[in-house]
Amino acid sequence: MPIVKIDMLEGKTAEQKEKLVIALYKAFEENQIPKEWVTILFNDNPVENWAVGGEMLSEKIKKE
Repeated sequence: MPIVKIDMLEGKTAEQKEKLVIALYKAFEENQIPKEWVTILFNDNPVENWAVGGEMLSEKIKKE
């Protein structure tokens, strides 16, 4: 039974997450994996807890 864990920056709406869920379930079903077998977990992270390329994302965003 697949478990899909999605770590992302906080701020996505419930509707945006639902669209992603629908697309993921469709992809699994296209590969003969029933959606009833799939669990999807979202982990919303504040920007202060994220680093990319050796730089805190919160600092990188300030520069943009």
